Amino acid sequence: MRAIVIDTFGGLDALVYKDIPEPEPLPGHVVIAIKAFGINHAEMHMRRGEWAEAAEVSGIECVGLVKSCPGGEFAVGAKVAALMGGLGRTINGSYAEFTRVPVSNVALIESSLPWAELAAIPETYATAWTCLFRNLELRKGQGLLIRGATSSFGQAAVNLAVNAGARVIATTRNRERFAMLQELGAERCQLEGPDLSQRLAETKQLDAVLDLVGNSTIVDSLAMLRRGGRACLAGWLGGLDPIRDFNPLLQMASGVYLTFFGSFVFGTPGFPLSDVPLQDIAEQVAAGRLKAKPSRIFRFEEIREAHRVMEANEATGKMVVVHA
Repeated sequence: MRAIVIDTFGGLDALVYKDIPEPEPLPGHVVIAIKAFGINHAEMHMRRGEWAEAAEVSGIECVGLVKSCPGGEFAVGAKVAALMGGLGRTINGSYAEFTRVPVSNVALIESSLPWAELAAIPETYATAWTCLFRNLELRKGQGLLIRGATSSFGQAAVNLAVNAGARVIATTRNRERFAMLQELGAERCQLEGPDLSQRLAETKQLDAVLDLVGNSTIVDSLAMLRRGGRACLAGWLGGLDPIRDFNPLLQMASGVYLTFFGSFVFGTPGFPLSDVPLQDIAEQVAAGRLKAKPSRIFRFEEIREAHRVMEANEATGKMVVVHA
């Protein structure tokens, strides 16, 4: 089968097209004929050698059709989504014609949406949904700040939170993107910056903060919460550098909660993929209640251009790759 492999860690040239053996059926696993897959920052870090693990074939999510499932958990020909479970990290991922995924990381996702639109959902929406409704325990009427909201993850979070009745403040580094966030339902937009807590009128009143900027802003995010408020760290748009001189006793207000979510845990006993309502999310997208159309669609042969756009921060939402 045709696959895109990481030939060596580095720049765009590290992604090389190669013929490799098609994955064989294996008990407890599903072989999927890939129709489309999303592009994620994790794959950029894997390509550069900045991630702890990187498989030869990258790609942490996909949508497609079941080719084989020895255990019978999924019918051959069923339309499914798959994410994580080691995809692209410890096992070959979705940058290929076929992939083999643990059963626990596969979900039925019957939908009339085109493959490209369906591919914009799995990783982004599953992660955003889990952060909002499991880690942050977001409820209707609560005040939520989303930092890094113009990322594909951030846009999905705005979509889901507004749809759930939360009052959303969204941040971006680009004032020109305020209108886009307001169209998604954000009540207000703020320019992102490390001292946002000093400029935000709602500081000490927020119920929740979803921080996608990362280590450079999470301490500032904690300062915005009311007693009992929650902050979830779930992205690294600001880079992977660790928090310097972090002293929780001195830098966290009493009674606030700091939580973290990384989608690599999907499919483990504590985070079953079945917990995420992907089918319902797909139906809401099809009905127009959630806006999840990809910002850019690339052909399989254009993976280097897709990575270039991602690396240059030129994407304005979720980018996907489709097979011809």
